[in-house]
Amino acid sequence: MLSIARNSLRPTITRMFVARSASLHTLPELPYAYNALEPYISEQIMKLHHTKHHQAYVNGLNAAEEAYAKTPSTKEKIALQSALKFNGGGHINHSLFWKNLSPVNEDGGKLSQGPLKDALERDFGSVDEFKKRLNSATAAIQGSGWGWLGYNPATQKLEIVTTPNQDPLISHVPIIGVDIWEHAFYLQYYNVKADYLNAIWNVINFKEAEHRFLEAVE
Repeated sequence: MLSIARNSLRPTITRMFVARSASLHTLPELPYAYNALEPYISEQIMKLHHTKHHQAYVNGLNAAEEAYAKTPSTKEKIALQSALKFNGGGHINHSLFWKNLSPVNEDGGKLSQGPLKDALERDFGSVDEFKKRLNSATAAIQGSGWGWLGYNPATQKLEIVTTPNQDPLISHVPIIGVDIWEHAFYLQYYNVKADYLNAIWNVINFKEAEHRFLEAVE
């Protein structure tokens, strides 16, 4: 009987293990080499940012979700909300950020005439004015956070939004996100945020941004 019980449990245990393994978040691979964004973002920054900082958010999210699933305590589930938000937001934001960038010899910095450019000119007056306003809003963030170009479904317009810490953008559909945490720029630009913010436009993947924009307005 004990042998039968053990055998009958094996498929269930296996399914549980497989399901848990499949649900684990993993670090996405970059669509370019670590040195591909130089001289605007250094290889050292990219490697540390991706393999250390983003990996830490992935690990933290997996740990928080596992703890949340295991605890029967409502109080403990509530206590885990901040870890889920911080690490989950960090994973979401960075997964978007890597696709947001592209080497100069590919799509980096190139904004062709099309729906996104038309919308930027409509909502901000010009592309240069858009960049200026996003840089200004992002530089003004106290501490760490993100500057965003987001699409507002309610107004059907592109708008500039900021979020603190690793909070993901929920009020708008994210089109372009700029990481203003020090780990994104300090080793290269030190405390001069303006230089980093001006440089990053050379490697912004506007083709990816336009793809997101078109999905948002469908």
